[in-house]
Amino acid sequence: QVQLVESGGGLVQAGGSLRLSCIASGNIFIINTMGWYRQAPGKQRELVAAVTSGGNTNYADSVKGRFTISRDNAKNTVYLQIDSLKPEDTAVYYCYVDHVYNYRLQTYWGQGTQVTVSS
Repeated sequence: QVQLVESGGGLVQAGGSLRLSCIASGNIFIINTMGWYRQAPGKQRELVAAVTSGGNTNYADSVKGRFTISRDNAKNTVYLQIDSLKPEDTAVYYCYVDHVYNYRLQTYWGQGTQVTVSS
């Protein structure tokens, strides 16, 4: 089992910044992709950003240029730097990891952290 604990959410004004963190712990063998989804009220969960074990990144069009994903493999941690926040960024942000053990891939999720942006 792998556990994910997120932190860094909060209430900020539009134009502000936040840094989300997600630490993976437990019986960790190989972590491939790490990333973040978000879900706003009444909307489907959407991929925000992801980073592979090799450092390749992928972003939703709506966050390109404002969000930066990074990871520290030694700490099994993924970060999401969020700048120039907009009210439409308000959502619960969930981190995930693709964990590989014995050639089997399983995705684990965090509990979510609330980001609220006031106008």
